[in-house]
Amino acid sequence: MKKILIITDNLQTQINGVVTTFRSIEPYAIQDGYCIAYLDPSYFNYINCPGYPEVKLALPRNIGKCITNIAPDYIHIATEGPVGFAARCWLDTKGYIYNTSYHTKFPEFLKQLYGIPEWLTYKYVRWFHKHSGKVLTTTETMVRELQSHGFKSNIVSWTRGVDREKLTPSMRPLRGMGLKPRVLYVGRVSREKNLEALCKLEDKYYIQIVGDGPELERLRKRYPKAVFFGYRQGHELADLYASAEVFAFPSKTDTFGIVIIEAMSLGTPVAAYPVPGPQDIITQGVTGFMDADLETAIDRCLTLDRSKVEQHSKCWTWQACWNIFKQNLVRIQ
Repeated sequence: MKKILIITDNLQTQINGVVTTFRSIEPYAIQDGYCIAYLDPSYFNYINCPGYPEVKLALPRNIGKCITNIAPDYIHIATEGPVGFAARCWLDTKGYIYNTSYHTKFPEFLKQLYGIPEWLTYKYVRWFHKHSGKVLTTTETMVRELQSHGFKSNIVSWTRGVDREKLTPSMRPLRGMGLKPRVLYVGRVSREKNLEALCKLEDKYYIQIVGDGPELERLRKRYPKAVFFGYRQGHELADLYASAEVFAFPSKTDTFGIVIIEAMSLGTPVAAYPVPGPQDIITQGVTGFMDADLETAIDRCLTLDRSKVEQHSKCWTWQACWNIFKQNLVRIQ
């Protein structure tokens, strides 16, 4: 089998869009005669990032030996952290060809968390992706945005999908049973997700938050009417998606949002801001609403036909995601 090496700063046990994407395309890769290997912080000594323990900071010594031992046919660097950085430098010295991907609005992320100027981080990410054979990013909007920030590489729009077999409710969902509409959020509970914009609406809606992160305890104390479930998977998560009247996506820095299409696959309309990610996924007035005022978007979502939401979501598949990834693979030499 042809071997694809994914180099990432994410542990494979983490729950986020990067890990979900590569794990989800694995079965399709195997069907087509490929296998996927991972080089991540577990190969090295690493620590949790101060103030954001979900981010791992590794000391990737002898990364060239690791790559050589894995002996890949194709290499894809998924993240711009220490492991990705070390791999990029070693591969360039050897003259190997590789692809990269841009999953997260890294400059905006670091500005919100640590106050690092965006121009400085954009200078770094332009350098990081400069020698990539192909840069895979999430949407056409992100392609244009990266180009506007001076990216000169060959940038490719790379879709995402949803596993409808795994994400099935265990019971017929009950909706409209309470006095307030159920509004759900699924994802990291962290500052860059802009959850304050949703939680402050707790008097009007029954706010449900699924996920964990550094902001969990602070938000739980500040917004006692909101319900915080922690992580949920499988039928439990599907039940929450299906029973919600609206799914809210308050982030302004995500490049996609797999949770958006997961919600839509169960007929739940999505309320979001008109920013990259939602703009490429939500069909305005059909699968959700985008508005500069999140409350307005939520209210308008309550009028939508759930069957149409589910029907329109069927264009998002992991098979399509794998096909784009495979078509853009480049051999290392």
